[in-house]
Amino acid sequence: MSGDLPFGIDFGGTGIKGAPVDLGTGDFAAERVRATTPKPATPEAVAEVFAGILEQFPDSRGPVGVTVPGVVRHGVVHSAANIDKSWLGTDADALFTRATGRDVHVVNDADAAGLAEVRYGAARGRDGLVIVTTLGTGIGSALVYDGVLVPNSELGHLEIDGHGAEKRAANSARESEDLSWATWAERLTTYYRTLEMLFSPDLFVVGGGISKKSDEFLPLIDIDTEIVPATLRNKAGIVGAALCATR
Repeated sequence: MSGDLPFGIDFGGTGIKGAPVDLGTGDFAAERVRATTPKPATPEAVAEVFAGILEQFPDSRGPVGVTVPGVVRHGVVHSAANIDKSWLGTDADALFTRATGRDVHVVNDADAAGLAEVRYGAARGRDGLVIVTTLGTGIGSALVYDGVLVPNSELGHLEIDGHGAEKRAANSARESEDLSWATWAERLTTYYRTLEMLFSPDLFVVGGGISKKSDEFLPLIDIDTEIVPATLRNKAGIVGAALCATR
């Protein structure tokens, strides 16, 4: 493994995962490591975990990309819907660079996953507008046009029929309300039809852990646009973060 390869870190609510990434193949260059997300997951506590992960790869010298579940502009976190409120206004690029002694670049988690799917996954080789959505606790989104990311789209927060979209259509809503696949697919149809109306995309890619069960619900979504499951799945965040670190 070359020590100059970029390193990706995916920061989630329960776990923080990291690995060096070969951007030629879009795959890990060494076995991924995982640490438990601290509680509370303040920026400083998370930075310590990042440093500990990087210490397990003593030969790694490349730039580091980090996903954050929030709006990120110029390295500063501007929203914290599903993370500790102390992240608001934090210059995460600067904090993590100091904590790790490495060149660190922070990116929205859904944007990282979207870039990875366009470069290496389900949308590889596709032109035009690709919208990647991640269905989990909320709904993350990435807009990529001809390979260029339009960052921080946050389409899970669209208001549809008087409700925030993710409150009705995220996988967490399916679980908490014990929805059948058919009932959930009706809600997803409403959501994706709204995105069709607003953006006229060429392709939807559906990620998140539930994409492993895409056969249960994707065929039930009644829209005009092609819609396919993500293929990188739990690798997408790390690979996308490493990709962003080199841009």
